[in-house]
Amino acid sequence: MSAATAKLKTFDEALAAFDPALGLEVHVELSTNTKMFCGCPTEFGAEPNTQVCPTCLGLPGAMPVVNGKAVEAAIRIGLALNCEIAEWCRFARKNYFYPDMPKNFQTSQYDEPIAFEGYMDVTIEGDDGEPEIFRVEIERAHMEEDTGKSLHVGGATGRIHGADYSLVDYNRAGIPLIEIVTKPITGAGAKAPAVARAYVAQLRDLIVALGVSDARMDQGSIRADVNLSLAPKGAEKLGTRTETKNVNSLRSVERAVRYEIQRHAAILTDGGSILQETRHWHEDTGVTTSGREKSDAEDYRYFPEPDLVPVAPSREWVEELRGTLPENPTVKRARLQADWGFTDLEMRDTIGAGAFGLVEQTVAEGCAPQAARKWWLGEMARRSNESGVEISELGITPAQVAKIQALVDAKTINDKLARQVIEGVLAGEGSPEEVVEKRGLAVVSDDGALSAAVDKAIEANPDVADKIRDGKVAAAGALIGAVMKEMRGQADAGRVRELIIEKLS
Repeated sequence: MSAATAKLKTFDEALAAFDPALGLEVHVELSTNTKMFCGCPTEFGAEPNTQVCPTCLGLPGAMPVVNGKAVEAAIRIGLALNCEIAEWCRFARKNYFYPDMPKNFQTSQYDEPIAFEGYMDVTIEGDDGEPEIFRVEIERAHMEEDTGKSLHVGGATGRIHGADYSLVDYNRAGIPLIEIVTKPITGAGAKAPAVARAYVAQLRDLIVALGVSDARMDQGSIRADVNLSLAPKGAEKLGTRTETKNVNSLRSVERAVRYEIQRHAAILTDGGSILQETRHWHEDTGVTTSGREKSDAEDYRYFPEPDLVPVAPSREWVEELRGTLPENPTVKRARLQADWGFTDLEMRDTIGAGAFGLVEQTVAEGCAPQAARKWWLGEMARRSNESGVEISELGITPAQVAKIQALVDAKTINDKLARQVIEGVLAGEGSPEEVVEKRGLAVVSDDGALSAAVDKAIEANPDVADKIRDGKVAAAGALIGAVMKEMRGQADAGRVRELIIEKLS
């Protein structure tokens, strides 16, 4: 049975018969001012083909020069991942046809990467609901250059099949990349999808903390390739792997792993074999489809790049860069959990929602930790789930969330009105203050207006008023609700309660 026609096994059925092995290749676009081997700018979103030169266009006679800042970033990433840093390494030419790489080869590193043999400890939810540490071993982190971007026009899917024609933008060609490759991740079992997501999430947080990339998955500045294979329970040899390319959200990383486990299991259970290939992830349908048969390293005809000298970072420089590393993410999270007063469950949920960094930045903007957590794991998480967009890509910043909470703290708005402010910010109506003004959302604290509304509520609810006169103050909630409805949620609830008690005492 082919991969195209195989029915999926359930996730539990797949894990009952097979052990999954994961491999993750994460490409990080560095935020250097210029490209890897030339002086062209790297600004995102420029007009097509305006950030190019003879070198990144591969024109005859153009000679590359290594970007020193990119080498520095690569070393810092390697150190942060507990890697060894090579005393001597060099670039290689990786030969295969790229329609959007005008040289028709990629300048990368092959058997001599700048960083190797590292690890990252990631936090997932254990079987007992408590945090569990899972170690992901890093095989290598190497330097290379990005390709350009192909745009296929006229088709329904945005892919080349069915398109009328294709356009190529070479602005991205030559932008510095660091590719971080894990060793096979085994032993995760049913937790494999969660491990994959947690690893990419924590790696992204680390990259941002290092300041070497904005790590925007929505803009492609960090992309994950997900390798997966299944082997029969207890088998020592790994199965044949597939590689799902360019998965661009944390949610999709987890879903792609789960889907491929179920797909592989269905094929293997029915006596089929897995084709070693690249696959495309479809966010809308949650499935993968075949790309091309995967080549092995020898098919790329690697050979040393003759136009670039080797890179030989001194041990003194490496140790100097080690001193610039940010706090270890695991240590940092434990420290902040104590500082914020979060329970283990609250911290686990914050990390699981991909909101740890957002809460941290919001707190840094002056927001109370619990209030920051409330907004990101409540209103923002709801909107993220509804739209299918990562919470970090919603279009509202930690500074704006902190400002919204500041408006609540100042009693300019209440929590209900704050949700309308969030809606306005996401709709592009301006800053939180501008949304409050444009929509007229400020809380009414004027005693004249509030007193009139309270009188109207008392008149409309005489039985409730009598209960309050008889000393049943708890009944005031019904009148407060009536006043809030009358004033479209913009009344100062505390002052309304005071007025009700004054009038009925």
